[in-house]
Amino acid sequence: MNIQSLSDKDLYFLCKKYGDQALEWRRKFIGLLPEVNQRRLFEKHGFPSIFEFAAKMAGVSENQVRLVLNLEKKFSDKKDLHQLLISGEVGINKLAKIASIATPENQDTLARQTKILPCKALETLARDKRMSEFVSAAQCGNSDQSLHVNLSLKQNLPEVNSQPKFETFESVIEKLKLSPEIQKRLLGLQQKGIDLNQLLKEFLDEREEKIENEKAEIADQLEEKSKNPDSKTSRSIPASVKRIIQKEHGTKCAISTCQKPSEHLHHTLRFAMSQSHDPHYIAPLCRQHHLIAHSIDRNFQSHIARSDQKVAINQE
Repeated sequence: MNIQSLSDKDLYFLCKKYGDQALEWRRKFIGLLPEVNQRRLFEKHGFPSIFEFAAKMAGVSENQVRLVLNLEKKFSDKKDLHQLLISGEVGINKLAKIASIATPENQDTLARQTKILPCKALETLARDKRMSEFVSAAQCGNSDQSLHVNLSLKQNLPEVNSQPKFETFESVIEKLKLSPEIQKRLLGLQQKGIDLNQLLKEFLDEREEKIENEKAEIADQLEEKSKNPDSKTSRSIPASVKRIIQKEHGTKCAISTCQKPSEHLHHTLRFAMSQSHDPHYIAPLCRQHHLIAHSIDRNFQSHIARSDQKVAINQE
C-alpha cells in the first residue's frame, strides 16, 4: 500500500481504524495483568516486577498497573464489573470513575452504564450518587430518591468534612447579586416594619402558582390538539413549552446540585410512549445528566425485557 497516494479521507480512516484497534488490544492486555500478577508469570519470564513486565510488553505505566490491580480487588465480589475489567471490554479509567459507588447490589446496572456512558458522564453519575448518600445521612434516614429522578431536590451540599458555614448578610446579598436600587427598596420596607420574609414568600408562591397554571393550560391545549385525528404530534417541542420550561428553570440544568448550562430538554416520560410534550414531564438537563438519564432509561427497558422473558419461560 502506497501511503503517499492515499486521500486525506482514506488516511484518516486508517488512522482511526488502527488507533481503535491499538486501544482495544491495550485494554485487553491490561485486563490480563491481575491474572499475570497472581500467577507471578512475569518472574517465570525473567521480569523483576509486574510493572516492568507491563511497561516492556505493552508500554503500560506503573500507575495504570496499580490501578488495574486495585480495581480487580475492588470488583472481586462484583462479577459484572470484574468481567468488564478482565475482558478489556471497558477501559480502566472509566471503571475507576464508578469504583467508589459500586456495590454488589448496583454493580450490574453500573456495568451496563459504564459500557454506554463517556468518562465525564460517569464522573457526574458518581458525584451525584455520593451527594445523594451525603444528604440521606444528614437527614438521619430520611433518604431522597436518585438525583436523576428527584429533580426538585433543593439542597446546598457542603463539601465532605467541611465545617458548617454561617454566611453573613453581606455575603448573601453579594451572592444574590441584588442591584443597589433593589437593596435600598428592601431595606426601606424593612425599616417600615414590613416582614420581608413574608413579602418574598408571597412573591415566590405567586410565581410558582402562575407557572403551574401556565403549564396546566399548555398541557390541556396539547391534549385537546392530540384528540384531533388529523393531527400528528411532532417530536419537536413546541415554543410555548420551551418558554415555560425556561421560565421555571432558567438556563441551568434542572438537577439542583448541578450548575452547568442546560443543553437538552429531556422527556422524563418517554415521548415514544406518551406522544406528548406535557411540560410537567420535561426537564432541562446538561449534556452529562442527559446522557445519564438515557442510560437509566435503557437500563429500565432492559430490566422490563428480562422480566418479560422470565415470565414467558415460566408460562411455557
